[in-house]
Amino acid sequence: MTHTAYTLLPSPLGPVLLTGGDAGLTRVLLDGPDPAPEWVRDDARFTEAARQLGEYFAGARTAFDLPLRAAGTAFEQRVWDELRRIPYGETTSYGALARRLGHPGAARAVGRANGRNQLAIVVPCHRVIGASGALTGYAGGLERKRALLALERTGRTAPAA
Repeated sequence: MTHTAYTLLPSPLGPVLLTGGDAGLTRVLLDGPDPAPEWVRDDARFTEAARQLGEYFAGARTAFDLPLRAAGTAFEQRVWDELRRIPYGETTSYGALARRLGHPGAARAVGRANGRNQLAIVVPCHRVIGASGALTGYAGGLERKRALLALERTGRTAPAA
């Protein structure tokens, strides 16, 4: 029987909840839910993810090399794959992402898939902004999104308000 393992990592933006199983990470959540009662705390399982996230928050890592196992539809998986192609320190819009996926009229669907991303930071949904350049929704809160984008511009992060 497989079980969901989890750990909680401190970060400059507050606790980060990581979950996973034998196949890879299933969640990286800022300000996420409390661990489910049936989950098993297993800090050792997440040593590499913790190291890479620590390097990211220190401004020393621009990409992640971790096994990922996010549950989602085929379209969501395509959006999340495309999110991982957005270069560190750059942003794109929902519409531009939809066009890159070959669905120019699907900006709202891309936005929904972006919002369902359970692998924050590692699958950088924070790099997607509105067509006007304005910051738009982020599951971890707009202050955290702003802080992540600032980290990627300057190499330093400050706690989100």
